Amino acid sequence: MTLLPTSAKAPPPPRLRARSRLRKQALVGWGFAGPFVAVFGLVFLAPIGYALYLSLFRDRLVGGNSFVGMDNYRQALADPQFWEGLARVGLFLAVQVPIMLGIALLVALAIDSGRLYGTSFFRISIFLPYAVPAVVASLMWGFIYGTRFGLVGNVNDAFGVTLPDPLSPSLVLASIGNIVTWEFVGYNMLIFYSALKVVPRSLYEAAAIDGAGEWRVVTAIKLPAIRSALVIATIFSVIGSFQLFNEPSILQKLAPNAITSDFTPNLYTYSLSFSGQQHNYAATVAIVMGVITAIIAYTVQLRGMRKA
Repeated sequence: MTLLPTSAKAPPPPRLRARSRLRKQALVGWGFAGPFVAVFGLVFLAPIGYALYLSLFRDRLVGGNSFVGMDNYRQALADPQFWEGLARVGLFLAVQVPIMLGIALLVALAIDSGRLYGTSFFRISIFLPYAVPAVVASLMWGFIYGTRFGLVGNVNDAFGVTLPDPLSPSLVLASIGNIVTWEFVGYNMLIFYSALKVVPRSLYEAAAIDGAGEWRVVTAIKLPAIRSALVIATIFSVIGSFQLFNEPSILQKLAPNAITSDFTPNLYTYSLSFSGQQHNYAATVAIVMGVITAIIAYTVQLRGMRKA
């Protein structure tokens, strides 16, 4: 029998070797994910945490910045200006989003059908407005809407008519909806078209053999196949509607009587923070709006992904 020297060490048990291997794999994984986690925490989690901190304080004339607990939240939930702005974007969401997504879906179906001549040209042309920055698009449409210096005013002068003012209080929300639709129809069209391109062609061939028409193919094959894309586009549109800021902010200079500082919740938050110097209350309104947006978006996701 051969005796091992006293200086030799026995190999570690298999369980310890497995733990060591898993620990090394975890370190490698964190090495890849670490930079993202650091940036995510710095640009996303840290601002949210700081906003939560601000929302618990109030700047008083006597005593300076003092802790008030949930008082700012109670004030926000009873603030009529906040609720008026929320109702306005709610109406905007209920009208503009179905129109925008409906147009995008029709265009995507038309391009995917293969019966449209020059599909590449139409696809690029419809997507091109999305490449225009929102500020530039708002300025461009703002000058088109102008009754004194824009296209509407030129038409009035040329034909001796009086067209309705698109920037009047009764029409400005619809005018903003037109701008947003013009900007994002191409973006949503691309989402739907990309989803349609991955539908197996064998399903279309089987439907043709069974004698299904184009409308039957759309309702029975294409729409169910892109249901996830429809849900994603709807969620993005819901979030975007509640974040409405650029368009009313730019048009406010052209229509100050129609677009007030509390026209949308985001515009109200901006006005509170930078014009009213109410940073604590602005943070509170932003957090309340974020929670409402998250709840509604999650509800849309649950209903959209629910099996029929």
